[in-house]
Amino acid sequence: MITVKNNPVGNTDSGAETQDVLLAEKPDRRMLSYVPNEDGLRSNHDRRGALEDDENRPIDYNLYQQEDKRGKRYLVDYEVTVKIAAQTGKRTFVGRAVDISATGMLLKFPREDTEYIHKAEQVQLNFVITPGSMPEGYEMKIKNLKARCVRLVKKEDGTLLCGLEFMDTLAQYATRKRQNYLLGAAAFCLCIITFVIIMMRAESVVYFRFNRWLYLYSIIAATFLLSRYFFAIFYRPVPIDADYTPGVTVIIPCFNEENWIKRTIYSCINQDYPADKLEVIVVDDHSNDNSVERIKEAIAEIKAADTESGIYHTDTRIRYIVQPVNKGKRDAMAVGAVEAQHELLVFVDSDSFLDPFAVRNIVQPFKDKAMGGVSGRTDVANTYTNALTRMQSVRYYIAFRVMKAAESYFDSVTCLSGPLSCYRRDLVLKYADAWLNQKFLGQRATFGDDRSMTNFILRHNRTAYQDSAVCATIVPNSYTVFLKQQMRWKRSWLRESLIAGRFIWRKEPFMSLSFYMGLVVPIAAPVIVLYNLIYVPVMHRVFPITFLVGMLLMALLMSMAQLFLRRSSTWLFGMWFCFYYEAVLLWQMPVAWFTFWKSTWGTRMTPADLAELEKKRREKEQKEAKKKHASQK
Repeated sequence: MITVKNNPVGNTDSGAETQDVLLAEKPDRRMLSYVPNEDGLRSNHDRRGALEDDENRPIDYNLYQQEDKRGKRYLVDYEVTVKIAAQTGKRTFVGRAVDISATGMLLKFPREDTEYIHKAEQVQLNFVITPGSMPEGYEMKIKNLKARCVRLVKKEDGTLLCGLEFMDTLAQYATRKRQNYLLGAAAFCLCIITFVIIMMRAESVVYFRFNRWLYLYSIIAATFLLSRYFFAIFYRPVPIDADYTPGVTVIIPCFNEENWIKRTIYSCINQDYPADKLEVIVVDDHSNDNSVERIKEAIAEIKAADTESGIYHTDTRIRYIVQPVNKGKRDAMAVGAVEAQHELLVFVDSDSFLDPFAVRNIVQPFKDKAMGGVSGRTDVANTYTNALTRMQSVRYYIAFRVMKAAESYFDSVTCLSGPLSCYRRDLVLKYADAWLNQKFLGQRATFGDDRSMTNFILRHNRTAYQDSAVCATIVPNSYTVFLKQQMRWKRSWLRESLIAGRFIWRKEPFMSLSFYMGLVVPIAAPVIVLYNLIYVPVMHRVFPITFLVGMLLMALLMSMAQLFLRRSSTWLFGMWFCFYYEAVLLWQMPVAWFTFWKSTWGTRMTPADLAELEKKRREKEQKEAKKKHASQK
């Protein structure tokens, strides 16, 4: 686990600082450790021990990726108790873990007599994997895990470093010790929750004539939600074809992202993808912080790492562009699209970090010539920072793995998300002018670029979701910034959903019906909540037990799905998100109805935000001047 001290994402309050908790991966001594070279002198397949590059056998990328994830090491600082059953009797030592993977760990001991560990055929380990020190799902208490010493190194300061290999992987241990029970319990709860929801909606049908609109809404809401979970069950990502490697240009639009942009650039260039078919373009939208300096540093370091051999051609595969004035994210993306040399465009947000296999996975659906765009999966990078980021982690996972997966079943994903998405370049250029100059009810659209481009693509092409293409993004860690972000998203959702409603009926019938249900539910929700929680108790003196039970069931459905699909301890925060949504986020929707025209982002100082601040400053000065003038009279 690593704690990164930085300003909150888009924080506009001067001097405010928070600490984001991120996974601390053990760095590879090679900066481009995943890039396959063209001369075959070093294969990224055999050097990681996953499998050998055999001309007679195609690469099994599923196995390769699994082995790579199991072998990925994370820097930690655990206290570990080691038990040894030796001929001279039982011995117990206490050391500290330096790094850990799913298959082993490196321990540090201050005492030299721990060479008994090296001689022992097997040892038992006891320690606790703290949340945030390994990927979600690994947090647990380890008791009597069997391991063996594979190497022992004596340091000059007298400490010993002992490399231990687990006899069972941590995933196998978790399955044996707890996950079978948790998964069984989660599956049972999902079945019970679904059954109860269906029974409650059946009751709505029975009593439909007493309150048609209320019961109609409850039927629509339940049908929409349960259908998404149902179709997500049948979703499968497109498997990797090792021979399918179309040309890809990764475009990173950047504005005021000095904290994360270097890490983003490194992750985009260090991809398991043919070097001659991947380029990276960073477009800085005239940042007013140190983003450009960080971009230059990152590119210089990457090129310096390839100076001697030149086998990765980084001198021609990565470059940056700085906009002369701030024109907005869409313009930055369009500039990158025009400069791109390849047929597919991968857009990556400047605070998002790609998995090394993200590009290879996200291009696979494009084997279908009718495919216009694909969204990858976005995980939360700073999950364990606080309760807010944990809540968002659950929300992100369900939004992608359930909601987008269900839409992808019909090849009609309605939002190819900004952190990681891929488009055909010819389509982006085709719609570029209309996209850049988009207006809605006379107002220029300045955000919601991902939903807007998706609408252009979805009109005549298919869109999909690729769960195996993964990135991790930094989410807001303060409620102030989070609420501003959610307001912006609701405005763009409302605008683009109304636009999509004009043509989505041409798609698959059930998908179209589901879309319109998903449009009605959140728009009408504030009225329904007021009716059930205020009007009914006050006017009819009836406690809204049925409505509250329904809310609880919806919250449990999300939480149990998180537990079942991800095995993560964050599942409890799914319930917290649902209650927070009903209490707070829901009431942003009426505001969004009447402020859709606003062009400010709220989470970062774009020109529109600066103009808004200047306007508020002038209004404040005028009020103070009037008060002063009135007091003088």
